[in-house]
Amino acid sequence: MAKLDILRFPDTRLRIRAFEVTAVNDVLRLFIDDLFETMYHAGGIGLAATQVDFHKRLMVIDVSESKTEPLCFINPVITHKEGVEIMQEGCLSVPGFYEDVERAQAITVKALDKNGEAFELTADDLLAVCIQHEIDHLDGKLFVDYLSPLKRGRIRRKLERMGKDLVNQNIRPESTL
Repeated sequence: MAKLDILRFPDTRLRIRAFEVTAVNDVLRLFIDDLFETMYHAGGIGLAATQVDFHKRLMVIDVSESKTEPLCFINPVITHKEGVEIMQEGCLSVPGFYEDVERAQAITVKALDKNGEAFELTADDLLAVCIQHEIDHLDGKLFVDYLSPLKRGRIRRKLERMGKDLVNQNIRPESTL
């Protein structure tokens, strides 16, 4: 398995809408393992393929504290939403920033698993929020898009400055996660 580099906002590649996965095979399953390794190493609870510059509709999630409940979603589609929940969100592509975002409190999602088998899952609270957050990534949207232009601009400028400071110190941004 390999740890992948996570793209950081405002990288324009994060805005690319992911394409549907057409075949689930051993190569894709190895990539899924790499996504999980990258997510766990970075301390995240979810990671979309677009965040590592692979523009296919694929994401991994594990919201368990013990990191023993990995979920893989290939070509996920939310089929039902209900309620409203405001939860503080962060993102591996927007490191160090957390803001309140309004999302559906409960959802139903259909997808394929790591073996290409179709499944349906009803989720609420943190898992529902995480699924919505990662599907947004697949659609080229970031949690900062839910913020005011002023807040989004501040975050962008801080991350750009932080990236320049790391380059000046010869430190790769990925190594700081």
